[in-house]
Amino acid sequence: MKILVVDDEKDMQTLFEQRFRKEIKEKIVEFVFAFSGEEALSYLNSNSHEAVLILSDINMPGMSGLELLGHIKQKYHKPPPVVMMITAYGDKENFNIAMELGADDFLTKPVDFTALKEKLKIKN
Repeated sequence: MKILVVDDEKDMQTLFEQRFRKEIKEKIVEFVFAFSGEEALSYLNSNSHEAVLILSDINMPGMSGLELLGHIKQKYHKPPPVVMMITAYGDKENFNIAMELGADDFLTKPVDFTALKEKLKIKN
Protein backbone atom coordinates (compact mmCIF):
# COMPACT_ATOMS: atom_id res chain seq x y z
CA MET A 1 0.00 0.00 0.00
CA LYS A 2 1.50 3.31 -1.07
CA ILE A 3 0.70 6.19 1.29
CA LEU A 4 1.30 9.85 0.50
CA VAL A 5 1.79 11.94 3.66
CA VAL A 6 1.39 15.69 3.15
CA ASP A 7 2.59 17.87 6.03
CA ASP A 8 4.71 21.00 6.20
CA GLU A 9 6.30 19.72 9.43
CA LYS A 10 9.30 17.73 8.18
CA ASP A 11 9.62 15.81 11.46
CA MET A 12 6.39 13.99 10.56
CA GLN A 13 8.41 12.00 8.01
CA THR A 14 10.76 10.72 10.72
CA LEU A 15 7.82 9.95 12.99
CA PHE A 16 5.98 7.91 10.32
CA GLU A 17 9.17 6.08 9.35
CA GLN A 18 9.84 5.17 12.99
CA ARG A 19 6.27 4.09 13.78
CA PHE A 20 5.94 2.01 10.59
CA ARG A 21 9.53 0.69 10.53
CA LYS A 22 8.46 -2.98 10.59
CA GLU A 23 5.71 -2.50 7.97
CA ILE A 24 8.11 -0.61 5.67
CA LYS A 25 10.78 -3.29 6.03
CA GLU A 26 8.21 -6.03 5.28
CA LYS A 27 6.94 -3.99 2.29
CA ILE A 28 3.42 -3.83 3.70
CA VAL A 29 3.44 -0.05 3.27
CA GLU A 30 5.50 2.41 1.28
CA PHE A 31 5.51 6.08 2.19
CA VAL A 32 6.01 9.11 -0.01
CA PHE A 33 6.26 12.51 1.67
CA ALA A 34 5.27 15.92 0.33
CA PHE A 35 5.84 19.05 2.40
CA SER A 36 3.17 21.24 0.76
CA GLY A 37 -0.12 20.90 -1.07
CA GLU A 38 1.57 22.02 -4.27
CA GLU A 39 4.27 19.34 -3.90
CA ALA A 40 1.57 16.71 -3.30
CA LEU A 41 -0.32 17.68 -6.48
CA SER A 42 2.91 17.62 -8.46
CA TYR A 43 3.61 14.09 -7.16
CA LEU A 44 0.07 12.92 -7.95
CA ASN A 45 0.23 14.40 -11.45
CA SER A 46 3.46 12.56 -12.29
CA ASN A 47 2.62 9.31 -10.44
CA SER A 48 -0.98 8.76 -11.39
CA HIS A 49 -2.88 6.38 -9.12
CA GLU A 50 0.13 5.16 -7.17
CA ALA A 51 -1.03 6.52 -3.84
CA VAL A 52 -4.03 4.61 -2.55
CA LEU A 53 -4.13 6.59 0.68
CA ILE A 54 -3.35 10.24 1.27
CA LEU A 55 -2.84 11.61 4.78
CA SER A 56 -2.89 15.40 4.63
CA ASP A 57 -2.40 18.07 7.25
CA ILE A 58 -5.03 20.80 7.03
CA ASN A 59 -3.05 23.85 8.15
CA MET A 60 -0.12 24.41 5.81
CA PRO A 61 1.35 27.55 4.27
CA GLY A 62 0.39 28.09 0.63
CA MET A 63 -2.22 25.55 -0.41
CA SER A 64 -4.09 24.27 2.64
CA GLY A 65 -4.97 20.63 3.09
CA LEU A 66 -8.61 21.51 2.44
CA GLU A 67 -7.72 23.09 -0.92
CA LEU A 68 -5.61 20.02 -1.74
CA LEU A 69 -8.53 17.76 -0.83
CA GLY A 70 -10.79 19.70 -3.21
CA HIS A 71 -8.28 19.26 -6.07
CA ILE A 72 -7.84 15.54 -5.35
CA LYS A 73 -11.57 14.78 -5.22
CA GLN A 74 -12.20 16.76 -8.44
CA LYS A 75 -9.40 15.21 -10.48
CA TYR A 76 -8.72 11.67 -9.25
CA HIS A 77 -11.77 9.44 -9.69
CA LYS A 78 -10.64 5.97 -10.82
CA PRO A 79 -9.70 4.60 -8.46
CA PRO A 80 -10.32 7.42 -6.00
CA PRO A 81 -7.64 7.60 -3.31
CA VAL A 82 -8.74 7.46 0.32
CA VAL A 83 -8.00 10.84 1.91
CA MET A 84 -7.61 11.24 5.68
CA MET A 85 -7.20 14.77 6.98
CA ILE A 86 -4.86 15.45 9.90
CA THR A 87 -5.01 18.54 12.08
CA ALA A 88 -3.73 19.81 15.38
CA TYR A 89 -7.10 21.46 15.85
CA GLY A 90 -10.12 19.22 16.32
CA ASP A 91 -12.46 22.08 15.45
CA LYS A 92 -15.92 21.43 14.06
CA GLU A 93 -15.60 23.93 11.18
CA ASN A 94 -12.55 22.22 9.61
CA PHE A 95 -14.17 18.82 10.20
CA ASN A 96 -17.39 19.89 8.45
CA ILE A 97 -15.55 21.46 5.50
CA ALA A 98 -13.32 18.39 5.11
CA MET A 99 -16.32 16.07 5.12
CA GLU A 100 -18.21 18.26 2.63
CA LEU A 101 -15.18 18.14 0.31
CA GLY A 102 -15.16 14.35 0.48
CA ALA A 103 -12.63 13.46 3.19
CA ASP A 104 -12.81 9.80 4.11
CA ASP A 105 -11.60 10.25 7.68
CA PHE A 106 -10.29 12.82 10.12
CA LEU A 107 -7.33 12.43 12.50
CA THR A 108 -6.02 14.80 15.15
CA LYS A 109 -2.42 15.46 16.15
CA PRO A 110 -0.61 13.98 17.85
CA VAL A 111 -1.44 11.05 15.57
CA ASP A 112 -2.47 7.90 17.40
CA PHE A 113 -0.44 5.43 15.34
CA THR A 114 -2.06 2.38 16.93
CA ALA A 115 -5.50 3.65 15.88
CA LEU A 116 -4.18 4.57 12.43
CA LYS A 117 -2.79 1.05 11.92
CA GLU A 118 -6.17 -0.36 12.96
CA LYS A 119 -7.92 1.88 10.40
CA LEU A 120 -5.46 0.66 7.76
CA LYS A 121 -6.03 -2.94 8.90
CA ILE A 122 -2.34 -3.36 9.77
CA LYS A 123 -1.71 -5.58 12.77
CA ASN A 124 0.63 -4.30 15.46
